[in-house]
Amino acid sequence: MDLNYSAEDRAFRDDIKDFIASELPDDLRDKVRLGLKIKRDDTVRWQKILNAKGWVAPEWPEEFGGNDWSVVQRYIFKEELTGGHAPELVGQGPRMVGPVIYTFGDDAQKARYLDRILAADDIWCQGYSEPGSGSDLASLQTRAVLDGDRYIVNGTKMWTSHAHYADMMFCLCRTDPDVKFQEGISFLLIDMTSPGVEVKPVPLMEGTHHVNMVYLTDVEVPVENRVGEENRGWTYAKYLLRHERTGIARVGISKSQLAKLKKIAAVESKDGAALIDDPDFRREIALAEMSLKALEISELRALMATAKGDAPGAEASTLKIRGTEVQQRLFELLMKTVGYYAQPDIDEAREYGWNEPPIGSDYSMTLGANYFVSRRASIVGGTNEIQRNIIAKMVLGL
Repeated sequence: MDLNYSAEDRAFRDDIKDFIASELPDDLRDKVRLGLKIKRDDTVRWQKILNAKGWVAPEWPEEFGGNDWSVVQRYIFKEELTGGHAPELVGQGPRMVGPVIYTFGDDAQKARYLDRILAADDIWCQGYSEPGSGSDLASLQTRAVLDGDRYIVNGTKMWTSHAHYADMMFCLCRTDPDVKFQEGISFLLIDMTSPGVEVKPVPLMEGTHHVNMVYLTDVEVPVENRVGEENRGWTYAKYLLRHERTGIARVGISKSQLAKLKKIAAVESKDGAALIDDPDFRREIALAEMSLKALEISELRALMATAKGDAPGAEASTLKIRGTEVQQRLFELLMKTVGYYAQPDIDEAREYGWNEPPIGSDYSMTLGANYFVSRRASIVGGTNEIQRNIIAKMVLGL
């Protein structure tokens, strides 16, 4: 695999850099650069700017709003977005349910939802995990009972990111309780304003409101909101999860954090010298950087397989595991650069425009909170333990 960029790719990178420099609003750039809170309005505003260029979901087929970029160009694009401190889009729409709809949905669903997903007119959340069956997803108990031309849905979904401001949920529901777990599940699209949908926040360790418990009580869902065939939802869910886990390596995020780590380590001192000159700390940075480089090459291999028409397979689980470990290690090292100055937890310090004197350096105020945010990466998208089970079964044949 040739890892050297062509002249065309380098020119493409320059065009993306120029676009981000001129079109990304300064306040959004500052929020991301400083590790501050990113809100719905922030991501919607940026997504609409990208959508005006046709750049929200470049990996989609052109007929549905994607483009003809090569796999390498798509990779460059995502890398430059991260390096340019652009907000990360809410991926449940463009990255997850969108591909399911244009692959398995009917023409009416494609016409109704795809353009709205790209334009951020609909923000989506994922109704997969449940209390007691988060990792064992196929054991879910949320029921959808067919009643004429509608399903009546009852159950509870857990760890539902963005549900408190989402417009729609793609939801796995059990439509046949008398067959094997995987064979009795359907894939439904639920309007979050429907009567019987109740969202309650689940506060996280760092104090943010990101995930939720969603209660579904006698929620009516039209049959036309079922994607594909009844009881085939597990097939569509696996398709979605493979694509989710390919992007979950978060190489771009980790590269940005590595650059931040080196910058801070050059400023902070130990025994009168720059921390980055300390042999032990330099070794820690080097080990993290080597792990990140290996992860990047693995992700490029997966992308090349996708370019040949292969759907990401069980090997994508390795990207999730290693991506999580590298990401968490970098946030841990960032904490170490400022020591106890990372401990103060002042929620207002993560709001844009907060102008009180920082405790320690200005960058130290968000390192502790963002470290705790990184800890949930071990669970998001399927726990690392489950990913190892997938590799053992599907790759190693154990």
